[in-house]
Amino acid sequence: MKIFKYLSLLILTIAFTSCKDEEKEPVPQPTGAIDFTAVADGTTITLSWTTKEKVDIWRATEGVDFIEIASNVAESPYIDNVDNVSDNDEVTYRVVTAGSGINNSEVMRKEQTVRIETLTDDELLDIVQSSTLKYFYDFAHSSGMIRERDTSGDVVTTGGTGFGVMALIAGAERGFISRDEAFTQIRKITDFLMAAPRFHGAYAHWYNGSSRAVVPFSDKDDGGDLVETSLLFQGLLTAKEYFAEGNTEEAALAKDIDKLWREIEWTHYVKDNKLMWHWSENYGFEMNLAITGWNEAMIVYVLAGCSPTYPINKSVYSNGFQDNGGIRGGSTYYGFQSLIGDGMNNPLFFAHYSFLGLDPRGLKDDICEDYFLNNKNHTLIHRAYCIDNPKDYTGYGENLWGLTASDCPVAGYTAHSPNNDNGTISPTAALSSMPYTPEESMDVLKHLYRDLGMLGNYGFYDAINLSVEPDKQIVRSFLAIDQGPIIVMIENYRSQLLWSLFMRNADIRNGLPRLGFSSSQHNI
Repeated sequence: MKIFKYLSLLILTIAFTSCKDEEKEPVPQPTGAIDFTAVADGTTITLSWTTKEKVDIWRATEGVDFIEIASNVAESPYIDNVDNVSDNDEVTYRVVTAGSGINNSEVMRKEQTVRIETLTDDELLDIVQSSTLKYFYDFAHSSGMIRERDTSGDVVTTGGTGFGVMALIAGAERGFISRDEAFTQIRKITDFLMAAPRFHGAYAHWYNGSSRAVVPFSDKDDGGDLVETSLLFQGLLTAKEYFAEGNTEEAALAKDIDKLWREIEWTHYVKDNKLMWHWSENYGFEMNLAITGWNEAMIVYVLAGCSPTYPINKSVYSNGFQDNGGIRGGSTYYGFQSLIGDGMNNPLFFAHYSFLGLDPRGLKDDICEDYFLNNKNHTLIHRAYCIDNPKDYTGYGENLWGLTASDCPVAGYTAHSPNNDNGTISPTAALSSMPYTPEESMDVLKHLYRDLGMLGNYGFYDAINLSVEPDKQIVRSFLAIDQGPIIVMIENYRSQLLWSLFMRNADIRNGLPRLGFSSSQHNI
């Protein structure tokens, strides 16, 4: 009995002591410390983080202790232009959740120090491409498909997804993501497409990324959209070439893409010897919009003519896109000739969308002797117009030019051009023209980044208009079809990667001559 009492007392003593020890154990206190990066380009410092909480930003320079430079910042990145520093000076930052102190050990451990030095052009291009890739990787829908814009929720876009596929490949080759990560995303996209509703093989403009249901683009636009389908497959055929010689899983992905490609019934969309933009099970061809040029849709006729299963013939291209010679140019503005179309009327995306994979270098047909020169001149006309600045808009000049379709603070989404100009400059215009005008486009990139604070979560914001009220000047939106050409065409300028992949596709090489195209660059 005594032994039992002593054991009971011992157990109670141990339990009591244990409880007291637990009570004494310090409760971890929130430090407010934030993981972030800091990159210096001269006196322009870009701070980036991933937390969704608001943050406070503190800065110290040589001889000056920490001061708070921004509070309750809701959006990464933050651009800090530092005064009173010289080359090789060091600047130190601490970023904390809003209202937190900065003098605890965890915050100090995570502080970032940068040295004032000017980035090279390649380093700047890396920053722009890697930040833009986030739209297509970090912000992609869980289905892998790409959201129409940064406020789209479940609405995913077919053409923008094609741009995203090419962006993922560029990102993998640059090391921003791994090849496996790019493969996984493109595999998810392809799985979605294999199960999504199609219309004689073509895809709708919009889908619900969660349910795969078609989201009508307009009242009667609830079926196949041939332009969106073509922008999608310009990307997918590029991916097919990228993965075709890979491992077993990659080769299977390439095979699935090829199957989807072969099932597009291009000839079903021919009416009156032209390709039609839309066809719907409910409305047939009631939209009645023929695809005729000159515009962004040349890639539609290229893919339709290169199809191994349902190819159109040359007369459809001649009568449809070429308008029996009606797209031929000839007008000269500011010393630059438009070989096709009209450089003053046409927004710059005409020089981008069809040429993300289709390489314009050395490309010609019976209407245009040099597609690269045409696109270069188109770009230079826009630049010269903005330097001339006949409407006297604020900011226009050698480092701020380029007019194309984008959001704008004056009239919402608008297709800007010299003849439809309201003072809105769209970064995608000049930056996506980098293969045509590398030095001139780089001037714009540096101005947007260093002086105008235009870099946002997913690359450059969609537009800027310095002629409106200060609080309305920057349109802080992101659109798939504006972000995509930036990363893709910068990569084509740097390495010609996407051009090389697309142009080595056997169906493209065999089909282009059937439409009257030749390419000295690719021996076609």
